Amino acid sequence: MNLHLLRIFHAVAEQGSFSRAAEALYISQPAVSKAVKELESQVDLALVERGGGKGLRLTESGLALFEHARGIFALERAAIEDIQARVGSQKGRLVVGASTTIAGYRLPAYAARFLGAHSSVSLEIRVGNTQEVSRALVECEIDLALVEGAVDDQRIVARHWRDDELRLFASSRESDLRIDDLREKIWLLREPGSGTREVSERMLRLYGIEPARVVEIGCNEGIARTLASGMGVAMLPSLVAEELLNLQRIRALDFDPVNRPLFLIQLKERPLQPLVKAFAEMLLGDSAMLGHGKDMRIASR
Repeated sequence: MNLHLLRIFHAVAEQGSFSRAAEALYISQPAVSKAVKELESQVDLALVERGGGKGLRLTESGLALFEHARGIFALERAAIEDIQARVGSQKGRLVVGASTTIAGYRLPAYAARFLGAHSSVSLEIRVGNTQEVSRALVECEIDLALVEGAVDDQRIVARHWRDDELRLFASSRESDLRIDDLREKIWLLREPGSGTREVSERMLRLYGIEPARVVEIGCNEGIARTLASGMGVAMLPSLVAEELLNLQRIRALDFDPVNRPLFLIQLKERPLQPLVKAFAEMLLGDSAMLGHGKDMRIASR
């Protein structure tokens, strides 16, 4: 298979358009169209559905080939990064994904420590909920990630990193609340895909609570501030609630705290380039744990 043609097809599928692929590759649109036709001729399969006025769509075969192409070029990027990191001693770029609470409260100290020891490294931290970060990892947009929820994907391997305590909070104006009281309260929940949302729903099921009303808020800090304004109840990481708790703006309700595991996740088939390995070793504190996923378990619900 001609990898040059495959690279052009990959750009077309990724950009969703012949014209945008041409712009990204700095070649003409006719050259892009010709390359895709040549690749279809090579593999003897239609890869792109043309016409219909609904934009570019891949055939079933095209989708399958795109998945292979994505893996091939991810390995290519990993090879380039590996070599670059070895030339000039620890130079390169590291992209770390993190769930929102980890990014805001736990990761900064590690990032500062790592950059202090690797002065020539460029570090980028991408933030999202567990589902979003896991998707970015599979698509090779990030090198590794720290997440707050379980990940059900056979392509991802995970390692327990540490635990995070969550408690049930309400406004400081509230008196003691019983389970029956909680059913009548507005529940503040994170969006679907969030690890905090998963823990909250598990607690609701455990106590048989069907909230009278639910409000979704896309970050834990926003939930904490809403509680402080006098509205609702919510499960929150204790780290997030600590400041408002000390200021007596919110209160912890008399329910047992929940300890959830936090995970370091990596793509199973992607070789670890030196910078990724160094950062993971710092997080885990044990280089023996980093055997390309050999002794990592697959995270599952």
